[in-house]
Order: sequence, then C-alpha cells, then structure tokens
Amino acid sequence: MTRRLRFTGTDSKNGGCPALHEDLDSREIIVQGRPLTDPRDIAQLRHFGTGDMAVAVPRRLLVNWAPKELDRMPEVIGPDEFARLFETFEHTAWHLETRRGYASDREDLDYETFLETGRVGYDLDSAWLRNIRRQVDAGKRVGRVRVVDTPPTEGQRFLLGYGVANVASGEEVGCLWRADALRTDLLEEDFWIFDSRLVVVLHFDQADALTGMELITDPAEVVRYSIARDTAVHHATPHAEFTALMTPTD
Repeated sequence: MTRRLRFTGTDSKNGGCPALHEDLDSREIIVQGRPLTDPRDIAQLRHFGTGDMAVAVPRRLLVNWAPKELDRMPEVIGPDEFARLFETFEHTAWHLETRRGYASDREDLDYETFLETGRVGYDLDSAWLRNIRRQVDAGKRVGRVRVVDTPPTEGQRFLLGYGVANVASGEEVGCLWRADALRTDLLEEDFWIFDSRLVVVLHFDQADALTGMELITDPAEVVRYSIARDTAVHHATPHAEFTALMTPTD
C-alpha cells in the first residue's frame, strides 16, 4: 500500500535535499538526503542490515524540523478564545476551507432558503461581517481559499453563494478545485492562520460538526501551514472569476 506522506520541512534554500516527511499512518519519519555510498563509510555503521540505506543530512534539519516529542499534546482552545483572535490579530487572518460541508451551515435558516430556491441569502450587517469590515478598514487583510469538489457538493454551492458576502466585506476569497489541491499536495486540514505566527486547526467529525480547535504556535509547524497558505493562494482563482466559469452541471 502506498504511504500517505506529509512534507514536514527542509532547510534547503533551492527546494532540493535534504528534507523530512512524516508517514501519516505509521508516524514514521522519512529522512531524505544524500546517500552514503562509500564502502569505508558504510563499514563504520553499526547495526547496518541488509537492505538498509544511510543518508547524510545537516544537523540543523533535525534540530529545526524533527519532532521533539513522541506524541504531541494538542493545545485545545474554546470558542471564546477563538473568537477573540478575529478581534486581536494584528496583520492577517487567513482560512483554508477544505470540507465538503459544514454542519453549522446546515443549521442556518439561510440554508433552508438555499435548498428551496437555489439562492443564498446573507446579512451584511451580521456581527461576523461587521467585524471583518472593521478589521479590513483598519488596514488588516482577511482571506480564504475554498477547496471545491467536481461537481461541487450542496454545502460547497452554499458557500460559493455566500462568498459574495465575504468579498463584499473585504475578504480576499479564492477557490481551488480539489483535483488541483491534490495535484499540488495541499494540506487537507481545515485551518486558520493569524499573523503568520499561530494556527488554529479545526477538527470535525464524520457529520461535519466542529469537535475542537487546536492552537499551534510551534514555529516549524506554523511554517508548514504558511507554505500551505502560499500554495493555495498561488493556485486559486478569485471567487468571482471561479463562479463565473462554473457550468450549471459543475
């Protein structure tokens, strides 16, 4: 079975070796580096078994990017602390939206209207949108990229319609087909990143209900999410352009 590998990090300045990856299932760390081939070097290695391979990597790669704990203890925050982040961030707040639907959307009265009419209603004077406008008016940037399936799910169609309100409130909204997200190895996690220094990963159950919010401040982890943000923004299509190009069967 093919491993599910997640890029962890590299100290390379040009995108080459060395690098670390993590096996998402076994939690093994895959070390990518320059192979050790000189028989005299290999002869000095202890417990070097048949089929083994040794690679040489800079010490800083392991210091900067290797896990520091066997099992990372997540720092869980509550709804109030999460909500305050949208009031107190200094420069940027950005969301990678990866779900095929959200239980909270299905509980919205506007969602029932959408199911009946195909149109998405929204209140530009809602507390959420008022705060977004306030932050943007203060010179801050708020944005998101929505990953969309082919064809879009019911929940994604609702969010694409609601995107008009996001944009009208000052958000920079882009959309990315899931096939393109997979092609670029984009993270499949749903998260917010604030000021490029802290991340909140949103955890959901099989019914798309939010089950927890995990705060991450480890610099190496924050860089990994920052790379995902930059990748998504680079490949995404602006919301208005994306929806205009969608066909009725999408």
